[in-house]
Formats: sequence, structure tokens, C-alpha cells
Amino acid sequence: MSTGVTAVPGFVAAGIAAGIKASGAPDLSLVATADGRPVAAAGVFTRNLMTAAPVRTSRDHLTSSGGQAAAVVLNSGNANAATGETGMRDAEEMCALVAAELGVDRHHVLVCSTGLIGIPMPMDVISPAIPGLVAARAADGGASAATAIMTTDTHAKQVVVQGPGFTVGGMAKGAAMLSPNMATMLAVLTTDAAATPEQLKAALTHGVADSFNALDVDGCTSTNDTVLLLSSGLAGPVPQDALEAAVAAACADLAGQMAGDAEGATKVVRFQVVGAHSDDEALVGARAVSRSQLVKCSWYGQDPYWGRIASDLGSCGIHFDPELFSVSYGGVTVCRGAVDVDHDVEAVKAHMAGRHLDIVADLGLGSGRGQILTNDLTHAYVDENMGTS
Repeated sequence: MSTGVTAVPGFVAAGIAAGIKASGAPDLSLVATADGRPVAAAGVFTRNLMTAAPVRTSRDHLTSSGGQAAAVVLNSGNANAATGETGMRDAEEMCALVAAELGVDRHHVLVCSTGLIGIPMPMDVISPAIPGLVAARAADGGASAATAIMTTDTHAKQVVVQGPGFTVGGMAKGAAMLSPNMATMLAVLTTDAAATPEQLKAALTHGVADSFNALDVDGCTSTNDTVLLLSSGLAGPVPQDALEAAVAAACADLAGQMAGDAEGATKVVRFQVVGAHSDDEALVGARAVSRSQLVKCSWYGQDPYWGRIASDLGSCGIHFDPELFSVSYGGVTVCRGAVDVDHDVEAVKAHMAGRHLDIVADLGLGSGRGQILTNDLTHAYVDENMGTS
């Protein structure tokens, strides 16, 4: 059955175990056009100035090719970041090897890597595995491709969105270092809507704004963040607003899956700031609270400790008036005017015990709104991130 990136006509994919991971789990992935020919493509990338070799390589290839790509090769288990010129050569070699198998120019192949930073790429196992990876590509290979890019993810993340007369499919990985802009992640999206590279870039920029860029698990921005969108064009031209809506829906679905699979998380929290002076200030406030270790620990403890939220919003540099401030958990207002108010304690307790928390802080100052998707902070997150082994 075709899922994710291969649910879109015109694309094939594969995922194999090359030996990058000591566990023997799948770690090398490919998404390619079914006929091996380059198609319109676009990408958005990490804003971290400590930029990994695959990000630099994919950016260069999209520029050199005029926004055309025939394939994306991805690996997990090694980020190929902080690896110097050797890392750049390794990223280029991965592209060149795939290109040779497909019979295209190396600039028509994009590359993504995820895993540990500062460790040389094991090209001795990657290089000989690429011919087999390319040979394994299939119209039902979406699931295996999505599985092979997992790191600390507990499950593969895929999505299919049906637009009016066209399809958008996608896969992503991400479970930690989730912070704008973008969230720490890799994602490949495909569509059969005919579009220029410029139209794809506009759709992608629109799509990540309220999804991946509104996801903040731990305030850490990765060196390798990449979201790519390729178009087979088989469905013909579609309205730009329809394409943007479908891409945004796919991105939002994948971002939600990532939040639900964040390292050690027991809660998925939708935190909103409303009533701010502006949308920008609301987003600053929402992000400050989402990164507060004290607040995140209270969510883990199922404690509706609104005082910590008030403290963070009052100190993050936005307009704030305690007399106008209120907070609700699951639709139940627990404070007004920065003072505790009578409320249904049992309803709030039940909401805090659930997997999904919906918390709204109202500043009472204007019409600005902002939202962040985030998580709680748990012992398991600390255990996962104590070392590199």
C-alpha cells in the first residue's frame, strides 16, 4: 500500500539498513521520482548558523539546478554536522552516488542527515549501500523510507492530504531539539500538483509558519533542519491557495505527530496567548512559557500552577498588566486579574491528567494571538539526553 511520500503519483521511495546504526536498524532512505527525471523542488532550512554539511549541500544544489530535483537521499544515525570539509565531501559523495545510479546530474540530488553531531560519516558503509538503496525504490516504499530516518522517534511519521484534484504526501522525523525556526527535524513532502519552484517555495514557507515554526519542545534549534517539497506535476496546475492549504495541512499533521512523540513527553500542550498588543508579542509570550522549565515541570506533575505562567509572561519583555490577566485550563478559568478564582477543581484536575492540554493565557490588552505546540519536561527527557551513547 502506498503511504506518505509515495501516496502521490510519480514518486517512489525506499529505506534500508546500511550499517550506520550499531543496532542494525534501518538508517538509509530515498525518495525519488518514479521515472528518475528532475522535477520542480523547493526547500526551507535551519536558521542555526552552525549549519550541517547536508543543509549547505542541498541549498547549493537547489540554487545550481534552478529548483529541480530527482531524488532526496537521507540517513539517520549521523548528522554530518561539525565535520568540516570532509563532511562537505561526504554529503556531495552521497548525492553523486545516487545521481550515478539514476543517471542524473549530482545537483539534481538533495541530501539530509540526522543523528549525532561531530562524528565523521561512515562512508565505508554508506557508499556501498547506495546502489542497493536505489534498486529498492518502489511505489509502496513510503513506510520503509519514513522508518529509516527515525532517530529517537518511537514511530514513523507520515501524512497524506487530498486537495481538490491533487495529493500531498509527506514523511518526517523529530523527537527532540524541537524549536523554531524550524523545529529540529527532517521532512520530505511530495505533490502531483504542477507548480514552479517559486510556487512550491511559497507554499512551503506558508506551510511551515504555523506548524513546524510553531513547535517548541525544548528551545534548542538543530543544525540539520530541512523541509523539502517536490512536485511530479502529474495532476496539472492547481490554484495556489489550494496548494498552500494542502501543504499547510500536511505540515500541521506532521508537527502534531512530532509533538506527540517528543522525547520523554507525557503531555502534548497547546499553549495560546490571546489579548496581546500584537500577534508578534503574543508569540513571544507563548514561546517564553513553552520554554520555561518550571512551567513544563508543573505540566508533568499535572499541577495547574498558573503563577509560573504569569511570572514568565510578565518578564519576557511584552506588554503585561496583572489586573487584566487571566488563565484557563481546558476552558476552565482558574485566575482573573492575576488572582485565583473559584472554579471547577475536579474538571481542571481531569484535564491535567489527560494526554493533551489546552491552556490559554489572556493578557486583556488587544487582539494579538499566538500559539505554540509544546510538551512537558520529564525525567525520561533528561535520561535520553545525558550523553551521546
